Amino acid sequence: MIIGELINTSRKSIKPLVENYDAEAILAIVRSEAEAGADFIDLNCGTFVKDEPERLTWLTKLVAESIDTPICLDSPNPAALRAALPLLKGPAVINSISAETKRYNDILPLALEFGAKLIALCLDGKAVPKTAEERYTIGAQLIENLVKSGIPADNIYIDPLVEPVSVSQNGGLVLLETVRRLHTAYPEVHFICGLSNISFGLPNRKLVNRYFLAQTIGAGMDSFILDPTDRSLMGCYWASRMLVGQDKFCSQYLKANRQGLFGDK
Repeated sequence: MIIGELINTSRKSIKPLVENYDAEAILAIVRSEAEAGADFIDLNCGTFVKDEPERLTWLTKLVAESIDTPICLDSPNPAALRAALPLLKGPAVINSISAETKRYNDILPLALEFGAKLIALCLDGKAVPKTAEERYTIGAQLIENLVKSGIPADNIYIDPLVEPVSVSQNGGLVLLETVRRLHTAYPEVHFICGLSNISFGLPNRKLVNRYFLAQTIGAGMDSFILDPTDRSLMGCYWASRMLVGQDKFCSQYLKANRQGLFGDK
């Protein structure tokens, strides 16, 4: 699963578009993500702390009424999610829940009510866990608790947390080990990450992103939050999935190639 990451108000180019309700500019970006192969469009208004519910509602209504690609609501704010979820016409993804008690109790009822897929962060409300063992423990707890609460395993997307290698030398290795261990123990759930975090602060970020994507797929990752308009990155995605057996008969790679979703134009 590919979630297009571009509509996020933490991006300098996006915040003024949402601030000024620039529907035309926002829809141009959303359509480019959908045409590039995104399965879901991520919507994040988190920088509007005081009026996030209103901003996310406006943005969700705009996108849901304009394109057929389903939406990922990217917010830990239950009021914002409660306002936006009824506007969706198709399947929903909530980004995100965690093992932190309040956040878990706030988000779980919404996921159950609306039948949403859930991105679950390997966080427990304390400091970001630094070892694969810690992240495995939190991830396993989340999976078991969510399934017991009624969330289908196929609707769970574990995010093992990507730390920039520019500030955490072993951050990539910790993520890969976490995914391998959880994937072995819980093969029925999915794994997702915000890919571009790995290259934060580095030059030639797209190169780093591509190589890391291939490594994560080899470890068991099957879903990503990324820029689908990066054709080289998408080519890496389709080829890597095929090479590790995630693409029966190479059908999705061949289909994406026919649709011109990667490679030179």
